[in-house]
Amino acid sequence: MKRPPLPPIRLYTTPGCGHCRQLKNHLQRLHLPFQELDVSRNRRAQSDWRRLGARGVPVLLVGDKRLDGYDPRRLERLLDEAGVGIAPGSTPPRGKRR
Repeated sequence: MKRPPLPPIRLYTTPGCGHCRQLKNHLQRLHLPFQELDVSRNRRAQSDWRRLGARGVPVLLVGDKRLDGYDPRRLERLLDEAGVGIAPGSTPPRGKRR
């Protein structure tokens, strides 16, 4: 059975943002392709980010699903709702589980 294509994944960030870095690392560990958009250096990204009504970073868009900030459990739920399966052999993020 052929796997459906992944929805586009866009991550709005700024340099020096710790939560942005954590979210980016999480996506990389899951082997998910994504586009990182630096709202401090890219005017188009900043315009899109503002149009979203965002007030901070990170902001993650997976298809039509959105996550503001970084919370591993909310991220997993969002990916599941967006129909994004986790790649075989991917490494889940380390850290505390609640």
